[in-house]
Amino acid sequence: MGSIGDQLQWIDAQRDRMVGLVAAWSRINTYTHNLPGIQRLAADVAAAFKPLGGECRRIDLSPYRQVDDAGRIVEQHVAPAISILIRPDAPRRILLSIHLDTVYPPAAGDPDEHHIEALDKSRLRGPGVTDAKGGLAVMLIALEALERSGLADNLGLHILLNTDEEIASPASGDLLMRAARECDLGLIYEPTLEDGSFVAARKGSGNFTLTVHGRSAHAGRDFAHGRNAAAALGRIITQLAGLTDIPAGITVNIGQLLGGGPVNVVPDLALCRFNVRYLEPKQQSQITTAMRQIMNDANHHGITTALHGSFAAPPKPITPAYQHMLDALADCGAELDIPVSFRDTGGVCDGNRLAAAGLVNLDTLGPRGGAIHSDDEYLECDSLTERARLSALLMMRLATGSLQFPDV
Repeated sequence: MGSIGDQLQWIDAQRDRMVGLVAAWSRINTYTHNLPGIQRLAADVAAAFKPLGGECRRIDLSPYRQVDDAGRIVEQHVAPAISILIRPDAPRRILLSIHLDTVYPPAAGDPDEHHIEALDKSRLRGPGVTDAKGGLAVMLIALEALERSGLADNLGLHILLNTDEEIASPASGDLLMRAARECDLGLIYEPTLEDGSFVAARKGSGNFTLTVHGRSAHAGRDFAHGRNAAAALGRIITQLAGLTDIPAGITVNIGQLLGGGPVNVVPDLALCRFNVRYLEPKQQSQITTAMRQIMNDANHHGITTALHGSFAAPPKPITPAYQHMLDALADCGAELDIPVSFRDTGGVCDGNRLAAAGLVNLDTLGPRGGAIHSDDEYLECDSLTERARLSALLMMRLATGSLQFPDV
């Protein structure tokens, strides 16, 4: 136990330990569908968080449904989430969350391990070092400092680590929403933007798969009998892409096209996967209506379409209660001489879901780094202690009452 200043100094002394944790956790391949890898990381992380106390549980997640490359609806499984409850009966509760999964598939040569490289004394490079194994380390050390301070007796903590955020949390979404309704504030340890800025407002997002069915026929002998699904899809995606309205903040990104086969066969199946981003909540219904109209117009002369997916991440606007917490984070930064700036983004995360459930949340409390989701992903190692100090100070102010929780 010690003063807030003592705990912040203690965090500074944890730099090498934090770098070691990030390197060890990042070596484990935790691609979303690599369930053994994620379960291996989950065991390591649970052991690291155990000294905090509380009740640690593995929560099995129901499988989610998706359309495979053959147009069939199939079930996909993800690894269990981790939930740790500390002082659940406290009058105020904070939800702390980050994901265990990454976007990097297992390598052919060594499917269970990633190579992590120290670029120099200040940078670490490797899959997931910033998004989001670095966020795990920041959360852990900030929580250790909070518990060491002796200030948290009246502060409940719910640590929730999900395993499918990189695919839009289709299996853990309901779990996140339930947790949001039981807490007073959310802290999410996604990395900051590459320039060190924290995210303020976020766009909404939806992921969709469109299947088009036609009728197969010989392209030479019976072309007129066929109904070309690939050609129909081409016409449809041109219309979908045409819904993009940059000034209005709407984008439609056609990400993947599949279909067809031998050129002497009229293809009877084609599909595409696409993403929609939008700025204002009212735009969701407008976009939905427009997509349905495009589908309906295409359903004729032997062509049938089906649209799968949803808008899983509503926009996250700046409300007065959210602004209160943005200001509080900036004030903590000023005390610690850490620059704090904010930028809006088109990116989405679990913070969108939590905000939609009514939970004010700060969602980029993780470290600084760059080139995330690429082979060159790197971590600014000094930002680990910097971000942990910022997060710890924020929580200690909440615990002492010098900072008020947001009123939604």
